[in-house]
Amino acid sequence: MPIILDEIQVAPDLLAKLRWFAEDLSELPVIAAGSLLEFVLEKHSFSMPVGRISHMHLEPFSFEEFLFANDKGVLVNYLENYQWDADVPSAIHEQLNTYFKEYIIVGGMPAAISNWIQERSLKGVNQVHHELIATYRDDIAKYRGRIAIERVDEVMLAVPKHLGEKFVYTKVNPSVQISTIKHSLDLLCKARICHRIAGCAANGVPLGAEIQDRYLKVIFLDVGLCSAALGLSLDQLYLAQEMVFINRGGIAEQVVGQILRTIVPHYIEPALYYWHREDKNSNAEVDYVVQHGDAVIPIEVKAGSTGSLKSLHVFMGLKKLPVAVRINSDIPSIADLSMKDHQGNSVNYTLLSMPFYLLGQLHRLLGPPSDVASHFKK
Repeated sequence: MPIILDEIQVAPDLLAKLRWFAEDLSELPVIAAGSLLEFVLEKHSFSMPVGRISHMHLEPFSFEEFLFANDKGVLVNYLENYQWDADVPSAIHEQLNTYFKEYIIVGGMPAAISNWIQERSLKGVNQVHHELIATYRDDIAKYRGRIAIERVDEVMLAVPKHLGEKFVYTKVNPSVQISTIKHSLDLLCKARICHRIAGCAANGVPLGAEIQDRYLKVIFLDVGLCSAALGLSLDQLYLAQEMVFINRGGIAEQVVGQILRTIVPHYIEPALYYWHREDKNSNAEVDYVVQHGDAVIPIEVKAGSTGSLKSLHVFMGLKKLPVAVRINSDIPSIADLSMKDHQGNSVNYTLLSMPFYLLGQLHRLLGPPSDVASHFKK
């Protein structure tokens, strides 16, 4: 049986003692966890036991985990075994879209999922969401004197309001110094309450080698908490017939970014990137860019089953990449596209259209990382 040191942020000096467990009692597993631990560790005075501890990056439930929690393991098995050459039966497609809509509303926080399973009450889920947000704010308030509590609180509440947009520090509070807002965002990202989507040049891997500091977007910890923070009516969202409702307030980009973080191995800290170009004649932006082996894969998010891909065409024309991904609510499909860009240059690539519910299978469905392009040649 392992020893679990929960709420370790109350006594952070215990982290230094993990060295003793590793060296003198290595057969005993020890797990340390605590909310907002990074706030405490920002200026810690003890030596961390480097090489004696392993980090595990814990995210909210993925969609597959949400299905498992709802006793839908059969659907998880279907997703994990789906191949591009198979037609998705309309009944299964509609069922998976319905459960994904539930996932967007309920989110991936265990307390909210547990409440939904037990009570099937949107009011109950909404209450859990608001209680979780209030708990985070109360926890932050405990560190008054060490950090600018008011500024951290302002940033935390501002992030859901600016989903899908370039994050501009002055929009949070124009009367506060940018450095203060930036530091508050840094703390929230370290505490995993918010996550950066860094602008990058996307010329090759690693994507983090060419960060464009001018461009930054931010998502929240969880899509369900976002809906609560934005004051969205869960009843209206649940009754909506079309998936297009998730585009309100950038919720579509939120849920995609959240799931992309869950498909990274637990020992690697997840990182999100996007691409943006400002041009006097043609601005363009691709919602996400991911690394698949040595390949760069752009991802465009569309809430409905249709939508313009103008920015994606611009990106593919500039980067000359062979494969791109579109996430929408339609059935899976593969299309070889050929067109002209705004300057008359030829743009040719393979577009993989993937429903939201298959996003967790992204890397598997992209095929061998060594040669993504040839994998989709007929």
